[in-house]
Amino acid sequence: MSNVTIQDVFEQFLPTIADRSFSDVQLNAIRCIRNCRTAEMGAHVSECESCHSTYIHYNSCKNRHCPMCQGMNIDEWIDLRREDVLDAPYFHTVFSIPSQLYALVYSNQKLLYDALYHAANKTLSELSKDPQHFGARIGYICVLHTWGSMLNYHPHLHVIVLGGGLDKNNHWKDKGHKFFLPVKVMSPVFRRYYLSELKLLHDTGKLKYTGQSSYLKNDYEFKELMNKLYETDWVVYSKRTFAGAQEVFQYLGKYTHRIAISNRRIVDMDEETVTFNAKDYKTDGKYHPMTISGEIFLSRFLLHVLPPGFVKIRYYGILACRCKKDNITLCRNLIGCQQYISRVRNKSVAEKLKILYNRDICTCAKCGSPLISYTVRGRYMLC
Repeated sequence: MSNVTIQDVFEQFLPTIADRSFSDVQLNAIRCIRNCRTAEMGAHVSECESCHSTYIHYNSCKNRHCPMCQGMNIDEWIDLRREDVLDAPYFHTVFSIPSQLYALVYSNQKLLYDALYHAANKTLSELSKDPQHFGARIGYICVLHTWGSMLNYHPHLHVIVLGGGLDKNNHWKDKGHKFFLPVKVMSPVFRRYYLSELKLLHDTGKLKYTGQSSYLKNDYEFKELMNKLYETDWVVYSKRTFAGAQEVFQYLGKYTHRIAISNRRIVDMDEETVTFNAKDYKTDGKYHPMTISGEIFLSRFLLHVLPPGFVKIRYYGILACRCKKDNITLCRNLIGCQQYISRVRNKSVAEKLKILYNRDICTCAKCGSPLISYTVRGRYMLC
């Protein structure tokens, strides 16, 4: 396994793109990743009361784009979300937009990422309530990804769909392990809703046209693009059916806090290039080493820094946060399944580490005596 990390790549190649302009959120991500788990972020120092052994734990940056800060977040999220799992089928559906829109979307990330959620929500809500397809209110969780395996810009939405729901009489309804919404029906509905919102944003003057999308300032060019998009088949597909209810969030956990690339995918680095594993979808769909310049690698990585305050994981239908508790309780009673009780809810960090990883940071590893802890503030310490 390679010892090269994203920090190493930033340290070596950041000077090559230092003359470029970055957004505030990109600059913050760069700073956080470079200083994560270093003295710059400060540390928690623990000393044993008996043998006086000293332990230093450098603080993590907690930035959601940092590959070194997602492990515990994933495991904690999975344990909490298992409280909402029902003994029912679940399906994984993906909504994608055509590549002709990428430049415009990147210039208007928050607005057009939101539009992606809105269009997917309206599509699933409309079709699931239609008696011709299902005739019930369902629930689903949406997670945005903006990258492909090669770090290319490819915004798409992963959706975990509950394969059952409540009919108009609040009775449980499902169709077993057969997905109840035809993909060929979802695609044009999703396209209609997305382009409708895109047109509204354009007509109200809320869109920005920068970079490669600047030509769309011309109304005729924008209308021509819209006509082409209406004639294009949009990609919506269902990936798989889950083997069991508890498998759902283990699987989804890989998607919720995933970033553009993890450290384990970085294979090697030299003075000019970075090599990482990427899927080759045109041949066998397996991971193969891919080498690009360090400058391009960092440029691609920074494409996937999300707008500040953007909510990446969203809940809809009967899983929506405002009504989830009552709906899940009703569904659980109708199906007759037991509720999982989270092990980490309302626990301290030390307690969570003990529960999730059997790691006791309050006890000396050498003699078993209690540790006395104190904080050393770093230059960029966030709390």
